[in-house]
Amino acid sequence: MTNKEKTLAPNTALPRFSSLESLDRLGNLYEFLSQLWSSKAGLDRVAFETPEGLFYRYSDLHQGSARIANWLASLHLPKGSRVAAQVEKSPEAVMLYLATVRAGLVFLPLNTAYRSSEISYFIEDAEPGVVVCSPENLEWVAPLAADAGCQHVETLGVHRDGSLLQKAAPHGNDFKTVATSPDSLAAILYTSGTTGRSKGAMLSHRNLASNALVLHRAWQWCSTDVLLHALPIFHVHGLFVALHGALLNASNMLWLAKFDPDQVFRAMPKASVLMGVPTFYVRMLEDARLNRLSTAQMRLFVSGSAPMLAETHQAFTERTGHFILERYGMSETIMLTSNPYEGERRPGTVGHPLEGVGLRLTHAETRAVIAQPALGTASEIGGVEVRGPNVFSGYWRMPEKTKEEFTADGWFKTGDVGRWDERGYLALVGRSKDLIITGGYNVYPKEIEQLLDDLPGVDESAVFGVPHPDFGEAVTAVVVPKSGARLEEAVLLVAIKGTIAGFKVPKRIYVADQLPRNVMGKVQKNELRNRYSMGLV
Repeated sequence: MTNKEKTLAPNTALPRFSSLESLDRLGNLYEFLSQLWSSKAGLDRVAFETPEGLFYRYSDLHQGSARIANWLASLHLPKGSRVAAQVEKSPEAVMLYLATVRAGLVFLPLNTAYRSSEISYFIEDAEPGVVVCSPENLEWVAPLAADAGCQHVETLGVHRDGSLLQKAAPHGNDFKTVATSPDSLAAILYTSGTTGRSKGAMLSHRNLASNALVLHRAWQWCSTDVLLHALPIFHVHGLFVALHGALLNASNMLWLAKFDPDQVFRAMPKASVLMGVPTFYVRMLEDARLNRLSTAQMRLFVSGSAPMLAETHQAFTERTGHFILERYGMSETIMLTSNPYEGERRPGTVGHPLEGVGLRLTHAETRAVIAQPALGTASEIGGVEVRGPNVFSGYWRMPEKTKEEFTADGWFKTGDVGRWDERGYLALVGRSKDLIITGGYNVYPKEIEQLLDDLPGVDESAVFGVPHPDFGEAVTAVVVPKSGARLEEAVLLVAIKGTIAGFKVPKRIYVADQLPRNVMGKVQKNELRNRYSMGLV
């Protein structure tokens, strides 16, 4: 790592893998990635550039992860031990991730917003051999780890501080990556757990490497690409999709601790790729600096982790000339589909299945496969099922739940509901768990949300079901007004009555300043159900 570095390595092209044959030979994800920048040209390239003016080369990443891997090896942990990390975003946090993989261990990233009750559950369930936390959280994390039998608790701060780096410092800069099978476990990502016990999705070296390779081709990464990285790194989007894309390409990353409009607009003239959630783009649209000049150097804007309003797509294109590319993935599968890099990017859809990914829609009751209709006609709504090298092996220590979530012929039931649109693109309707059954009729929230979002003065909406003594569930909506707009429930109800069946019309529409969201921008409907469940009784 250097400070205020002026001379950067040239963006010389590096070799690319055309298939996963190298992974089958090498086994370990780190070996697969490092083959691309193990030459002097690759190691000299800049990996991270921070707003503070710090530069980390790939050689720093390679040597730093080696020191941590050597320290992990010195602990003589059992094969397959988990390394849990609840640390703030930093280049050193990436080194910890890569070191874990290099050492043949299993990385367990944890949301930095989790507090004691949540962390206690994850540590007890995963039984990590090592827990790494932020220095300021050590006082309450250490007792939880000790209670679960973890003997190694270290700290890692955002200013290159903490006990982890101190203990790793005496170790060597070289480490022979532990040989693993491509199907060995590389990471466990816990799902949000909004509808019950949080589940640990087990991802292998093959899952991670295959998806990175497919996305590298689908989004046409090139040797001069620079990634503007403003996502958290405890989630699939920031840790695997964005980070792996840059690592596989040996690209420079403009490394922001979080999404900050001022830092984003300062960095964009040097960047070519930005991956974000819809909230990123909404906030950028609120800024007068967003225009064709400020985005002139950009090649690709990607959005995911939550649905994007068609209005946001349109407004962004009008301001910048760029069409945002929306894609679809989840913790259990990484990325599944993508709008095309070349070709029409359709708002309201998540595109087509990625290379090597099988995707089908099935009837909820009969399980029959819903065929893609001829162009010009949309299909029926069905459950989304997938299979492919990116699909996880199952849930950590939940064999019955794993069996329940896979079909007899090996397809994973995502829990999402969608349809093929009239151009053969996949349009997601919602989650099967969000399906509202009112008076015996099925209501898909997305259909109602799209109607509400199109009404004058409505910025966004969320539709969900709450218990009702007569109907079982009552369709309920919350709408957020646009700046300066005043919304009235009666007016909104009149506007949508007659456009949809009566049983789909919300029994109540509430107006709120904002919708509750998690860190990745997903609306927390469980919280809305709890908040408004008494309104209809």
